[in-house]
Amino acid sequence: MSREIRFYNTLTRQQEAFHTLEPGHARVYTCGPTVYNVVHIGNLRTFLFEDVLRRTLQELGYRVTQVMNLTDIDDKTIRGASAEGVSLREFTDRYIALFFEDIDTLRVQRAEHYPRATDYVPQMVELVRRLTANGHTYVLDGSTYFRIASFPQYGRLSGVLLDEVKAGARVDADEYEKEDVRDFVLWKASKQGEPVWDTVLGPGRPGWHLECSAMGTALLGESFDIHTGAVDNIFPHHENEIAQSEGATGRPFVHTWLHAEHLVVEGEKMAKSKGNFFTLRDLVERGHDPAAIRYLLLSVPYRQKLNFTFDGLAGAESVMRRIDNTLRRLAHTPAAGDGGALAATDVAAFEAELLDGLADDLNTARALAAFHMLLTRVNQALDGEGIAQPVRDRLDEAFGLVQRTLDILPARPKAADDAAGIDALVAERTAARKGRDFARADAIRQELAGRGIILEDTPHGTVWHRQ
Repeated sequence: MSREIRFYNTLTRQQEAFHTLEPGHARVYTCGPTVYNVVHIGNLRTFLFEDVLRRTLQELGYRVTQVMNLTDIDDKTIRGASAEGVSLREFTDRYIALFFEDIDTLRVQRAEHYPRATDYVPQMVELVRRLTANGHTYVLDGSTYFRIASFPQYGRLSGVLLDEVKAGARVDADEYEKEDVRDFVLWKASKQGEPVWDTVLGPGRPGWHLECSAMGTALLGESFDIHTGAVDNIFPHHENEIAQSEGATGRPFVHTWLHAEHLVVEGEKMAKSKGNFFTLRDLVERGHDPAAIRYLLLSVPYRQKLNFTFDGLAGAESVMRRIDNTLRRLAHTPAAGDGGALAATDVAAFEAELLDGLADDLNTARALAAFHMLLTRVNQALDGEGIAQPVRDRLDEAFGLVQRTLDILPARPKAADDAAGIDALVAERTAARKGRDFARADAIRQELAGRGIILEDTPHGTVWHRQ
Protein backbone atom coordinates (compact mmCIF):
# COMPACT_ATOMS: atom_id res chain seq x y z
CA MET A 1 0.00 0.00 0.00
CA SER A 2 1.42 3.35 -1.02
CA ARG A 3 -0.02 5.31 1.94
CA GLU A 4 0.16 4.12 5.54
CA ILE A 5 -3.09 4.17 7.51
CA ARG A 6 -2.98 4.89 11.22
CA PHE A 7 -5.86 4.12 13.58
CA TYR A 8 -6.41 4.77 17.26
CA ASN A 9 -6.74 1.25 18.62
CA THR A 10 -8.97 1.09 21.71
CA LEU A 11 -7.20 -2.12 22.75
CA THR A 12 -3.71 -0.56 22.90
CA ARG A 13 -4.90 2.99 23.69
CA GLN A 14 -2.65 4.50 21.05
CA GLN A 15 -2.58 5.37 17.39
CA GLU A 16 -0.68 2.79 15.39
CA ALA A 17 0.03 1.74 11.82
CA PHE A 18 -2.60 -0.56 10.39
CA HIS A 19 -1.54 -3.91 8.96
CA THR A 20 -3.82 -6.70 7.82
CA LEU A 21 -3.36 -10.33 8.80
CA GLU A 22 -3.77 -11.31 5.14
CA PRO A 23 -1.86 -9.00 2.77
CA GLY A 24 -4.18 -6.60 0.96
CA HIS A 25 -7.38 -7.98 2.52
CA ALA A 26 -9.11 -6.08 5.35
CA ARG A 27 -11.65 -8.14 7.29
CA VAL A 28 -13.98 -5.86 9.22
CA TYR A 29 -16.81 -6.57 11.68
CA THR A 30 -19.16 -3.66 12.32
CA CYS A 31 -21.77 -3.87 15.05
CA GLY A 32 -25.16 -3.47 13.38
CA PRO A 33 -28.62 -2.59 14.65
CA THR A 34 -30.84 -4.40 17.09
CA VAL A 35 -33.91 -4.55 14.88
CA TYR A 36 -36.69 -3.69 17.31
CA ASN A 37 -37.24 -0.09 16.18
CA VAL A 38 -36.14 2.49 13.61
CA VAL A 39 -32.50 3.45 14.16
CA HIS A 40 -31.83 6.98 15.46
CA ILE A 41 -29.29 9.56 14.29
CA GLY A 42 -26.79 8.46 16.94
CA ASN A 43 -26.80 4.96 15.46
CA LEU A 44 -26.48 6.45 11.98
CA ARG A 45 -23.45 8.49 12.99
CA THR A 46 -21.68 5.21 13.85
CA PHE A 47 -22.81 3.53 10.62
CA LEU A 48 -21.51 6.50 8.61
CA PHE A 49 -18.10 6.37 10.30
CA GLU A 50 -17.96 2.69 9.38
CA ASP A 51 -18.93 3.60 5.82
CA VAL A 52 -16.00 6.04 5.54
CA LEU A 53 -13.73 3.38 7.05
CA ARG A 54 -14.79 0.93 4.35
CA ARG A 55 -14.44 3.48 1.55
CA THR A 56 -11.02 4.64 2.77
CA LEU A 57 -9.66 1.10 2.92
CA GLN A 58 -10.93 0.46 -0.59
CA GLU A 59 -9.49 3.71 -1.94
CA LEU A 60 -6.10 2.90 -0.46
CA GLY A 61 -6.00 -0.45 -2.19
CA TYR A 62 -7.47 -2.97 0.21
CA ARG A 63 -10.01 -5.62 -0.62
CA VAL A 64 -12.63 -5.33 2.10
CA THR A 65 -14.84 -8.03 3.53
CA GLN A 66 -17.28 -6.36 5.88
CA VAL A 67 -19.77 -8.06 8.17
CA MET A 68 -22.57 -6.12 9.86
CA ASN A 69 -24.76 -8.21 12.13
CA LEU A 70 -28.50 -7.83 12.49
CA THR A 71 -29.48 -8.60 16.08
CA ASP A 72 -32.91 -10.16 15.67
CA ILE A 73 -33.01 -12.15 18.90
CA ASP A 74 -32.52 -10.40 22.26
CA ASP A 75 -34.62 -9.05 25.10
CA LYS A 76 -35.84 -6.03 23.10
CA THR A 77 -36.89 -7.87 19.94
CA ILE A 78 -38.67 -10.54 21.98
CA ARG A 79 -40.59 -7.91 23.97
CA GLY A 80 -41.52 -6.04 20.78
CA ALA A 81 -42.82 -9.10 18.97
CA SER A 82 -44.77 -10.22 22.04
CA ALA A 83 -46.35 -6.78 22.49
CA GLU A 84 -47.58 -6.81 18.89
CA GLY A 85 -48.66 -10.45 18.96
CA VAL A 86 -46.57 -11.40 15.90
CA SER A 87 -43.74 -13.83 15.31
CA LEU A 88 -40.19 -12.72 15.99
CA ARG A 89 -39.36 -13.07 12.29
CA GLU A 90 -42.30 -10.96 11.16
CA PHE A 91 -41.48 -8.29 13.72
CA THR A 92 -37.77 -8.05 12.90
CA ASP A 93 -38.25 -8.30 9.11
CA ARG A 94 -40.08 -4.98 9.22
CA TYR A 95 -37.28 -3.14 11.00
CA ILE A 96 -34.57 -4.75 8.90
CA ALA A 97 -36.29 -3.38 5.78
CA LEU A 98 -36.51 0.10 7.36
CA PHE A 99 -32.85 -0.07 8.36
CA PHE A 100 -31.77 -0.76 4.78
CA GLU A 101 -33.97 2.09 3.53
CA ASP A 102 -32.26 4.47 5.96
CA ILE A 103 -28.69 3.51 5.12
CA ASP A 104 -29.47 3.63 1.41
CA THR A 105 -30.90 7.14 1.85
CA LEU A 106 -27.63 8.18 3.52
CA ARG A 107 -25.57 6.55 0.75
CA VAL A 108 -23.97 3.94 3.00
CA GLN A 109 -22.27 1.26 0.94
CA ARG A 110 -23.63 -2.22 1.51
CA ALA A 111 -21.46 -4.68 3.44
CA GLU A 112 -20.65 -8.10 2.01
CA HIS A 113 -22.58 -9.88 4.78
CA TYR A 114 -25.58 -9.00 6.96
CA PRO A 115 -26.00 -12.10 9.13
CA ARG A 116 -29.12 -12.48 11.23
CA ALA A 117 -28.39 -13.88 14.66
CA THR A 118 -31.20 -16.43 14.40
CA ASP A 119 -29.47 -17.98 11.37
CA TYR A 120 -26.30 -18.73 13.36
CA VAL A 121 -27.58 -20.59 16.41
CA PRO A 122 -25.66 -23.82 15.56
CA GLN A 123 -22.40 -21.84 15.48
CA MET A 124 -23.28 -20.27 18.83
CA VAL A 125 -23.92 -23.66 20.38
CA GLU A 126 -20.57 -24.94 19.10
CA LEU A 127 -18.80 -21.91 20.56
CA VAL A 128 -20.32 -22.62 23.99
CA ARG A 129 -19.27 -26.27 23.73
CA ARG A 130 -15.66 -25.20 23.06
CA LEU A 131 -15.76 -22.80 26.00
CA THR A 132 -17.06 -25.57 28.25
CA ALA A 133 -14.31 -27.91 27.10
CA ASN A 134 -11.78 -25.22 28.02
CA GLY A 135 -13.20 -24.75 31.52
CA HIS A 136 -14.79 -21.32 31.08
CA THR A 137 -18.47 -22.09 31.78
CA TYR A 138 -20.87 -23.39 34.36
CA VAL A 139 -24.57 -24.26 34.29
CA LEU A 140 -27.19 -22.99 36.71
CA ASP A 141 -30.95 -23.55 36.40
CA GLY A 142 -30.57 -24.61 32.77
CA SER A 143 -28.59 -21.51 31.70
CA THR A 144 -24.90 -21.57 30.77
CA TYR A 145 -22.69 -18.74 32.06
CA PHE A 146 -19.18 -17.55 31.25
CA ARG A 147 -16.99 -17.52 34.35
CA ILE A 148 -15.03 -14.25 34.07
CA ALA A 149 -12.46 -15.35 36.66
CA SER A 150 -11.39 -18.14 34.29
CA PHE A 151 -10.09 -15.60 31.77
CA PRO A 152 -7.22 -13.58 33.34
CA GLN A 153 -7.01 -11.20 30.36
CA TYR A 154 -10.52 -9.92 31.03
CA GLY A 155 -10.60 -6.11 31.05
CA ARG A 156 -7.83 -5.38 28.52
CA LEU A 157 -10.20 -3.46 26.22
CA SER A 158 -12.31 -1.57 28.76
CA GLY A 159 -9.92 -1.21 31.68
CA VAL A 160 -12.29 -3.08 34.00
CA LEU A 161 -10.28 -4.92 36.65
CA LEU A 162 -10.81 -8.56 37.51
CA ASP A 163 -10.79 -7.74 41.23
CA GLU A 164 -14.00 -5.79 40.58
CA VAL A 165 -15.82 -9.00 39.65
CA LYS A 166 -18.61 -9.76 42.06
CA ALA A 167 -17.78 -13.28 43.20
CA GLY A 168 -20.57 -15.70 42.48
CA ALA A 169 -22.77 -13.02 40.92
CA ARG A 170 -24.18 -13.45 37.44
CA VAL A 171 -26.42 -11.58 35.03
CA ASP A 172 -29.02 -12.88 32.61
CA ALA A 173 -29.97 -9.58 30.96
CA ASP A 174 -28.59 -9.01 27.48
CA GLU A 175 -27.59 -5.44 28.38
CA TYR A 176 -26.43 -4.23 31.75
CA GLU A 177 -24.62 -1.34 33.38
CA LYS A 178 -20.87 -0.82 33.55
CA GLU A 179 -20.67 -1.34 37.29
CA ASP A 180 -22.14 -4.84 36.91
CA VAL A 181 -18.92 -6.83 36.50
CA ARG A 182 -20.50 -10.23 36.75
CA ASP A 183 -20.46 -13.57 35.00
CA PHE A 184 -22.61 -13.25 31.90
CA VAL A 185 -25.05 -15.62 30.30
CA LEU A 186 -24.12 -17.43 27.11
CA TRP A 187 -27.18 -19.63 26.71
CA LYS A 188 -30.47 -18.76 28.40
CA ALA A 189 -32.80 -21.47 29.66
CA SER A 190 -36.20 -21.43 27.99
CA LYS A 191 -38.89 -19.14 29.33
CA GLN A 192 -42.57 -19.08 28.56
CA GLY A 193 -43.32 -16.73 25.67
CA GLU A 194 -39.75 -16.70 24.31
CA PRO A 195 -38.40 -18.42 21.18
CA VAL A 196 -36.76 -21.75 21.97
CA TRP A 197 -34.09 -23.83 20.26
CA ASP A 198 -33.65 -27.45 21.35
CA THR A 199 -29.90 -28.05 21.44
CA VAL A 200 -27.27 -30.06 23.31
CA LEU A 201 -27.14 -27.12 25.73
CA GLY A 202 -30.77 -27.68 26.59
CA PRO A 203 -33.85 -25.82 25.37
CA GLY A 204 -33.32 -22.08 25.29
CA ARG A 205 -31.88 -19.21 23.29
CA PRO A 206 -28.54 -17.43 22.92
CA GLY A 207 -27.44 -14.43 24.95
CA TRP A 208 -26.67 -11.24 23.03
CA HIS A 209 -22.91 -11.21 23.65
CA LEU A 210 -22.49 -14.71 22.25
CA GLU A 211 -24.09 -13.80 18.93
CA CYS A 212 -21.42 -11.45 17.57
CA SER A 213 -18.56 -13.80 18.42
CA ALA A 214 -20.21 -16.66 16.57
CA MET A 215 -21.10 -14.62 13.49
CA GLY A 216 -17.75 -12.83 13.36
CA THR A 217 -15.64 -15.98 13.55
CA ALA A 218 -17.93 -17.86 11.15
CA LEU A 219 -17.66 -15.22 8.42
CA LEU A 220 -14.23 -13.63 9.03
CA GLY A 221 -12.20 -16.33 10.78
CA GLU A 222 -11.09 -16.85 14.36
CA SER A 223 -8.79 -13.82 14.09
CA PHE A 224 -9.55 -10.77 11.96
CA ASP A 225 -8.43 -7.19 11.44
CA ILE A 226 -10.97 -4.61 12.64
CA HIS A 227 -13.99 -4.57 14.95
CA THR A 228 -16.00 -1.36 15.30
CA GLY A 229 -18.93 0.00 17.25
CA ALA A 230 -19.95 2.87 19.48
CA VAL A 231 -18.16 3.65 22.74
CA ASP A 232 -21.04 2.23 24.77
CA ASN A 233 -20.28 -1.18 23.22
CA ILE A 234 -16.80 -1.32 24.79
CA PHE A 235 -18.13 -2.68 28.07
CA PRO A 236 -19.65 -5.10 28.53
CA HIS A 237 -20.39 -6.20 24.98
CA HIS A 238 -17.00 -6.04 23.28
CA GLU A 239 -15.13 -7.05 26.41
CA ASN A 240 -17.33 -10.13 26.61
CA GLU A 241 -16.82 -10.87 22.93
CA ILE A 242 -13.06 -10.98 23.46
CA ALA A 243 -13.36 -13.25 26.48
CA GLN A 244 -15.66 -15.80 24.89
CA SER A 245 -13.93 -15.77 21.49
CA GLU A 246 -10.39 -16.11 22.80
CA GLY A 247 -11.53 -18.45 25.55
CA ALA A 248 -12.86 -20.79 22.87
CA THR A 249 -10.15 -20.51 20.21
CA GLY A 250 -7.02 -19.65 22.18
CA ARG A 251 -6.19 -17.09 19.45
CA PRO A 252 -6.26 -13.27 19.39
CA PHE A 253 -9.79 -12.28 18.37
CA VAL A 254 -9.34 -8.83 16.77
CA HIS A 255 -6.23 -6.78 16.01
CA THR A 256 -7.73 -3.25 15.87
CA TRP A 257 -10.76 -1.95 17.78
CA LEU A 258 -12.34 1.34 16.64
CA HIS A 259 -15.10 3.07 18.61
CA ALA A 260 -17.25 6.08 17.69
CA GLU A 261 -18.07 8.68 20.32
CA HIS A 262 -21.62 9.61 21.28
CA LEU A 263 -23.89 12.00 19.46
CA VAL A 264 -25.73 14.49 21.66
CA VAL A 265 -28.54 16.84 20.64
CA GLU A 266 -28.28 20.51 21.54
CA GLY A 267 -25.72 19.54 24.19
CA GLU A 268 -27.91 16.91 25.88
CA LYS A 269 -28.10 13.15 25.73
CA MET A 270 -30.75 12.08 23.26
CA ALA A 271 -33.90 10.71 24.90
CA LYS A 272 -37.53 10.43 23.92
CA SER A 273 -38.53 11.86 27.29
CA LYS A 274 -36.63 15.06 26.46
CA GLY A 275 -38.23 15.42 23.03
CA ASN A 276 -34.80 15.45 21.39
CA PHE A 277 -34.83 11.92 19.97
CA PHE A 278 -34.63 11.95 16.17
CA THR A 279 -34.56 9.38 13.40
CA LEU A 280 -33.55 10.05 9.82
CA ARG A 281 -37.22 9.92 8.89
CA ASP A 282 -38.04 12.63 11.42
CA LEU A 283 -35.49 14.96 9.84
CA VAL A 284 -36.51 14.20 6.26
CA GLU A 285 -40.16 14.80 7.12
CA ARG A 286 -39.12 18.24 8.40
CA GLY A 287 -37.74 18.95 4.92
CA HIS A 288 -34.05 18.39 5.56
CA ASP A 289 -31.78 17.08 2.80
CA PRO A 290 -30.31 13.61 3.49
CA ALA A 291 -27.06 14.68 1.80
CA ALA A 292 -26.74 17.54 4.30
CA ILE A 293 -27.48 15.15 7.18
CA ARG A 294 -24.71 12.87 5.92
CA TYR A 295 -22.36 15.85 5.67
CA LEU A 296 -23.15 17.00 9.21
CA LEU A 297 -22.67 13.53 10.72
CA LEU A 298 -19.30 13.21 8.97
CA SER A 299 -18.09 16.73 9.75
CA VAL A 300 -16.73 15.79 13.19
CA PRO A 301 -14.10 12.99 13.40
CA TYR A 302 -15.56 9.78 14.77
CA ARG A 303 -13.60 9.81 18.06
CA GLN A 304 -14.98 13.23 19.02
CA LYS A 305 -18.43 13.78 20.50
CA LEU A 306 -20.80 15.28 17.93
CA ASN A 307 -23.28 17.91 19.09
CA PHE A 308 -26.21 17.75 16.69
CA THR A 309 -28.08 21.06 16.43
CA PHE A 310 -30.59 22.36 13.94
CA ASP A 311 -28.41 25.41 13.42
CA GLY A 312 -25.63 23.02 12.53
CA LEU A 313 -27.92 21.20 10.11
CA ALA A 314 -28.90 24.51 8.48
CA GLY A 315 -25.20 25.24 8.14
CA ALA A 316 -24.63 21.87 6.49
CA GLU A 317 -27.44 22.63 4.03
CA SER A 318 -25.77 25.95 3.24
CA VAL A 319 -22.52 24.09 2.59
CA MET A 320 -24.32 21.72 0.23
CA ARG A 321 -25.66 24.70 -1.73
CA ARG A 322 -22.16 26.13 -1.95
CA ILE A 323 -20.81 22.85 -3.31
CA ASP A 324 -23.70 22.57 -5.77
CA ASN A 325 -23.28 26.15 -6.94
CA THR A 326 -19.54 25.76 -7.46
CA LEU A 327 -19.94 22.56 -9.45
CA ARG A 328 -22.71 24.11 -11.54
CA ARG A 329 -20.71 27.27 -12.12
CA LEU A 330 -17.75 25.20 -13.26
CA ALA A 331 -19.93 23.16 -15.61
CA HIS A 332 -21.49 26.25 -17.20
CA THR A 333 -18.33 28.32 -17.60
CA PRO A 334 -16.33 27.76 -20.81
CA ALA A 335 -12.79 26.42 -20.47
CA ALA A 336 -10.01 28.96 -20.48
CA GLY A 337 -7.42 28.94 -23.20
CA ASP A 338 -3.79 28.23 -22.42
CA GLY A 339 -2.84 28.53 -18.77
CA GLY A 340 -5.79 29.50 -16.64
CA ALA A 341 -5.77 30.43 -12.97
CA LEU A 342 -5.78 26.93 -11.46
CA ALA A 343 -2.90 24.50 -11.85
CA ALA A 344 -3.07 20.71 -12.05
CA THR A 345 -0.59 20.62 -9.16
CA ASP A 346 -3.18 22.41 -6.98
CA VAL A 347 -5.65 19.62 -7.68
CA ALA A 348 -3.05 16.94 -6.99
CA ALA A 349 -2.18 18.62 -3.69
CA PHE A 350 -5.85 18.53 -2.69
CA GLU A 351 -6.12 14.81 -3.46
CA ALA A 352 -3.02 14.08 -1.39
CA GLU A 353 -4.31 16.13 1.55
CA LEU A 354 -7.75 14.48 1.48
CA LEU A 355 -6.22 10.99 1.52
CA ASP A 356 -3.67 11.97 4.16
CA GLY A 357 -6.54 13.20 6.33
CA LEU A 358 -8.49 9.97 5.98
CA ALA A 359 -5.37 7.87 6.54
CA ASP A 360 -4.89 9.82 9.79
CA ASP A 361 -7.45 7.85 11.80
CA LEU A 362 -10.29 8.85 9.46
CA ASN A 363 -9.93 12.58 10.10
CA THR A 364 -12.99 13.65 8.13
CA ALA A 365 -12.70 17.25 9.33
CA ARG A 366 -9.25 17.50 7.74
CA ALA A 367 -10.50 15.90 4.52
CA LEU A 368 -13.47 18.26 4.31
CA ALA A 369 -11.28 21.30 4.99
CA ALA A 370 -9.10 20.30 2.04
CA PHE A 371 -12.19 20.02 -0.16
CA HIS A 372 -13.44 23.47 0.82
CA MET A 373 -10.04 24.96 0.07
CA LEU A 374 -10.25 23.42 -3.40
CA LEU A 375 -13.72 24.88 -3.93
CA THR A 376 -12.41 28.31 -2.93
CA ARG A 377 -9.60 28.05 -5.45
CA VAL A 378 -12.02 26.92 -8.16
CA ASN A 379 -14.24 29.95 -7.56
CA GLN A 380 -11.27 32.29 -7.49
CA ALA A 381 -10.06 30.87 -10.78
CA LEU A 382 -13.49 31.26 -12.37
CA ASP A 383 -13.55 34.88 -11.18
CA GLY A 384 -10.20 35.43 -12.86
CA GLU A 385 -8.59 33.84 -15.88
CA GLY A 386 -10.71 30.70 -15.81
CA ILE A 387 -9.69 27.04 -15.77
CA ALA A 388 -8.07 25.26 -18.72
CA GLN A 389 -9.57 22.00 -20.01
CA PRO A 390 -6.75 19.71 -18.80
CA VAL A 391 -7.19 21.04 -15.27
CA ARG A 392 -10.96 20.61 -15.57
CA ASP A 393 -10.32 16.97 -16.39
CA ARG A 394 -8.19 16.67 -13.25
CA LEU A 395 -10.98 18.29 -11.25
CA ASP A 396 -13.38 15.63 -12.52
CA GLU A 397 -11.00 13.01 -11.14
CA ALA A 398 -10.76 14.87 -7.84
CA PHE A 399 -14.53 15.10 -7.47
CA GLY A 400 -14.69 11.37 -8.20
CA LEU A 401 -12.29 10.83 -5.30
CA VAL A 402 -14.57 12.89 -3.03
CA GLN A 403 -17.53 10.75 -4.03
CA ARG A 404 -15.72 7.45 -3.54
CA THR A 405 -14.48 8.35 -0.06
CA LEU A 406 -16.94 10.83 1.46
CA ASP A 407 -19.89 10.78 -0.96
CA ILE A 408 -21.04 14.29 -0.02
CA LEU A 409 -21.61 15.86 -3.42
CA PRO A 410 -25.21 17.03 -3.95
CA ALA A 411 -27.70 14.75 -5.60
CA ARG A 412 -28.88 15.55 -9.09
CA PRO A 413 -31.64 18.16 -9.36
CA LYS A 414 -35.18 16.93 -8.93
CA ALA A 415 -37.38 16.61 -11.98
CA ALA A 416 -39.46 19.60 -10.88
CA ASP A 417 -36.35 21.78 -11.06
CA ASP A 418 -34.41 20.09 -13.84
CA ALA A 419 -31.14 21.51 -15.09
CA ALA A 420 -32.06 21.10 -18.77
CA GLY A 421 -35.13 23.32 -18.40
CA ILE A 422 -33.16 25.97 -16.55
CA ASP A 423 -30.40 25.85 -19.15
CA ALA A 424 -32.98 26.41 -21.88
CA LEU A 425 -34.32 29.52 -20.14
CA VAL A 426 -30.81 30.85 -19.62
CA ALA A 427 -30.07 30.35 -23.31
CA GLU A 428 -33.33 32.11 -24.23
CA ARG A 429 -32.39 35.02 -21.98
CA THR A 430 -28.94 35.25 -23.58
CA ALA A 431 -30.55 35.35 -27.03
CA ALA A 432 -33.05 38.00 -25.86
CA ARG A 433 -30.25 40.21 -24.57
CA LYS A 434 -28.36 39.90 -27.83
CA GLY A 435 -31.56 40.90 -29.64
CA ARG A 436 -32.00 43.82 -27.20
CA ASP A 437 -35.27 42.36 -25.93
CA PHE A 438 -34.48 43.41 -22.38
CA ALA A 439 -38.07 43.06 -21.20
CA ARG A 440 -38.03 39.33 -22.02
CA ALA A 441 -34.56 38.93 -20.50
CA ASP A 442 -35.70 40.54 -17.24
CA ALA A 443 -38.87 38.44 -17.18
CA ILE A 444 -36.80 35.24 -17.45
CA ARG A 445 -34.49 36.39 -14.64
CA GLN A 446 -37.51 37.10 -12.43
CA GLU A 447 -39.12 33.77 -13.28
CA LEU A 448 -35.97 31.89 -12.32
CA ALA A 449 -35.52 33.99 -9.19
CA GLY A 450 -39.01 32.94 -8.13
CA ARG A 451 -37.80 29.34 -8.37
CA GLY A 452 -34.76 30.07 -6.24
CA ILE A 453 -32.37 30.28 -9.20
CA ILE A 454 -29.83 33.11 -9.28
CA LEU A 455 -28.19 34.19 -12.55
CA GLU A 456 -24.65 35.51 -12.70
CA ASP A 457 -23.39 37.27 -15.82
CA THR A 458 -19.64 36.69 -16.07
CA PRO A 459 -17.00 37.37 -18.75
CA HIS A 460 -17.32 33.69 -19.62
CA GLY A 461 -21.11 33.77 -20.05
CA THR A 462 -24.15 33.46 -17.80
CA VAL A 463 -24.08 30.83 -15.09
CA TRP A 464 -26.77 29.94 -12.56
CA HIS A 465 -27.00 28.53 -9.11
CA ARG A 466 -29.54 27.97 -6.37
CA GLN A 467 -30.06 30.34 -3.47
